[in-house]
Amino acid sequence: MAAELIALATAFGIIFLAELPDKTMVATLVLTTRYRAWPVFAGVTAAFAVQCVVAATFGGVLTLLPDRLVAGVVAVLFGVGAFLLLKESFAGDDEEDSAGSTAPAVSFRRAALTSFGVLFAAEWGDASQLATAALSARYGAPVFVGLGAFLALVTVAGIAVLVGRRIAGRIPTHLIQRVSGVIFAVFAVFAVWQAVTG
Repeated sequence: MAAELIALATAFGIIFLAELPDKTMVATLVLTTRYRAWPVFAGVTAAFAVQCVVAATFGGVLTLLPDRLVAGVVAVLFGVGAFLLLKESFAGDDEEDSAGSTAPAVSFRRAALTSFGVLFAAEWGDASQLATAALSARYGAPVFVGLGAFLALVTVAGIAVLVGRRIAGRIPTHLIQRVSGVIFAVFAVFAVWQAVTG
């Protein structure tokens, strides 16, 4: 059970760091300026649940393969994640749309479905999805990794809904992305070492 809790905590920490400055937070912030907070939170939470199940399942399937092959796939996934995070951090295009006024009242269902669709599409191929799959393969505990990733994503969405603008103003986005990218790169190098040494 200790290994599973380590997998959960690791997934939470990595995904939280990776997503704090990511498009997930910005998209949730923008959606919150257009719709009421609860439907947005419900929609993004549902999108994260589906995304985490798919990523953790993919990583769980990887555990059925030989260890060296799995380590190689994990290295590639973390390497791609590191590349995406570092590329985004150096691009310097912090797209923080401020949609000044709120839109007319929209039904809970419509706002939740819109939020689900936006975040569901935004998360595919994202660093958090790659990291969830890689961690699931690394630890062989897809349920705990998926749960840790889900909790991290929901926490980031909650922060975006409640106090996102204040955090974005105090912590430079590029700095958080660079730290996350370096962490992903370290995990990629470690996985390459595991693949080579067997």
